[in-house]
Amino acid sequence: MENYVLMALAATLFTWFVTALGAATVVFFKTPNPKILNIMLGFAAGVMIAASFWSLLQPAIERAQLVSRLPPYIVTTFGFLFGAVFIWLSDKAVTLARKKENSFDEADNKFNRILMLVLSITLHNIPEGLAVGVAFGALKNGFTSEGVMGAVSIAIGIGLQNFPEGAAVSLPLRREGYSAKKSFWFGQASGMVEPIAGVLGALLVVYVEQLLPYALSFAAGAMVLVAVHELIPECQKNEKTNSYFSTMGIVLGFATMMLLDVMLG
Repeated sequence: MENYVLMALAATLFTWFVTALGAATVVFFKTPNPKILNIMLGFAAGVMIAASFWSLLQPAIERAQLVSRLPPYIVTTFGFLFGAVFIWLSDKAVTLARKKENSFDEADNKFNRILMLVLSITLHNIPEGLAVGVAFGALKNGFTSEGVMGAVSIAIGIGLQNFPEGAAVSLPLRREGYSAKKSFWFGQASGMVEPIAGVLGALLVVYVEQLLPYALSFAAGAMVLVAVHELIPECQKNEKTNSYFSTMGIVLGFATMMLLDVMLG
């Protein structure tokens, strides 16, 4: 295996590890306080909305300008809408299958919410892993210190962004009544796709470069739909006495993710 592929694997194992660290924040909620979990659910929604633009749509537009024959706004709009429709159809398919089994109840409703959340974050991690792999795969044309440092910077930036994203999965699961152990497991599992995508990106750098704008915007559409349809309404439940409590969690999550994305490039 070429050196650049091994480097891509090592880099994406790092980004997965940081996702796991973010998911591990759930262990601090041994006796969950509903208000704290509500604000953390809002935080997760804010993280996802910010990541959909700063981590996904903006890079998709930039890459489409470089590699696509179509106008960038066509590429990103198509990918964004397709991502949202994909999650919506996935939810409908799971609901229909369970209704046919005559077993659809509130527990199944909860399962659908969890499935949509984990699926959207996982889809978001695939193009991020591909982006790291593409950066290292480009080194096959020649190792330069600038190229290596550029690829390493992308991996570090994506890795640090993954910390709040790991929490964005595990904390809502904890709120739904899952144990801290299960919540952590699902949270870190959402990042397991990054090493696989990273290696594929390094091996198929030319082909992936053409598809990456679509993949990035697809993931953005999936994340926005889940954040708006599931997380935001859920975090606003039982907030009559302090309607801005969970809303400030959304604002804080958005600001945190925006800060990391812009600061780390």
